[in-house]
Amino acid sequence: MPPVSPFLRTAASYAWRLLVVGAVVYAVFVVLGRFHEIGVALFLGLVITALLSPLSRALAQLVPRSLAVAVSLVGSAVVLLGVLALVGEAVAGESETLIREFREGLGSIQTWLERPPFRLKSQALSGIQARIGEYLSAHRSALLSTALSGAGQVVQVLTTLALAVFSSVFFLLGGDRQWAWFCAQLSEGARERTAVAGRAAWRTFTGYTHGIVLVAGTNAVLVGLALYLLGVPLALPLALLEFFAAFIPLIGSPVALAVAAVVALAAKGPVIAAVVIALIVVIGQIEGHLLHPLVMSWAVALHPLVVAVSVVAGAIAAGVVGAVVAVPVVSVTWSVRSALRAHAAEPPPLEPPEPPPVAGEPGPDG
Repeated sequence: MPPVSPFLRTAASYAWRLLVVGAVVYAVFVVLGRFHEIGVALFLGLVITALLSPLSRALAQLVPRSLAVAVSLVGSAVVLLGVLALVGEAVAGESETLIREFREGLGSIQTWLERPPFRLKSQALSGIQARIGEYLSAHRSALLSTALSGAGQVVQVLTTLALAVFSSVFFLLGGDRQWAWFCAQLSEGARERTAVAGRAAWRTFTGYTHGIVLVAGTNAVLVGLALYLLGVPLALPLALLEFFAAFIPLIGSPVALAVAAVVALAAKGPVIAAVVIALIVVIGQIEGHLLHPLVMSWAVALHPLVVAVSVVAGAIAAGVVGAVVAVPVVSVTWSVRSALRAHAAEPPPLEPPEPPPVAGEPGPDG
């Protein structure tokens, strides 16, 4: 039997290791898919902790830590509920005007499409409306069952949010002590590397969370102000939609502004809709070339191609949640890798020289 070449032997040794790593990764994804609500809740708990930890630390200088955490959580919940109530009131106040403008806008769009250069026949447009009505009538039961299943999903979302808030309370109260306890359970050789990885991961995650919230807030202010000046209805709800959509890099903002363009097209006509579409390009340039380089400088800077592939891969794997989680997971992973490599490259600490023997005492050789 001829001897195995060194190249084939090396390739085989790496192949079985890759198979083992792939099996472990697959098992982890299966477990996360089975208990994805718990994973999402813990992720949201970490996000809440990253956002509120500066405020709770500042309040802890004046009041007990438990009271500082309670004030931070309750105060942020009141602010969030107030914003949602303001948005709901704006939608309710503009609903009748919006319905009327939508009807007039759809009529103007139909007239615009019948003119050059489109020259669509009115029968074709009315046929599309009739088909939509027939589809809704034929699939009424399916739509009703979808709505009922959506009600069950609302209960799931509320349960996940409750677990996220519950976990964030303990993270804010004693997250450092919990991490120290976890590191103490490891062997002495892995303890220091785990501590280094944990510090790098939390630093990157906190920086990314603060940065993406600041970028999303800036985008929402710009979009809301522009839509208000253009006279587009529902400017405040659309700005809030832009805020939440900005948590999906490169994709979220264009999608939210596309919704705003549709609203502008139906309510204000094609000229204002074209201005909103131009706004998509302008805000995309501001976000990509100004906000992200300046605001995200303390987090790990990823290449736009890596961000795009991560977002698409996360969306394929876990939908909207995967698209939101993908970039921070990749950033934290890269930060941990860089920190561990830097730690491994550090020279070992020099042992201090033995002190000279005191006069009258025997030396090390007796």
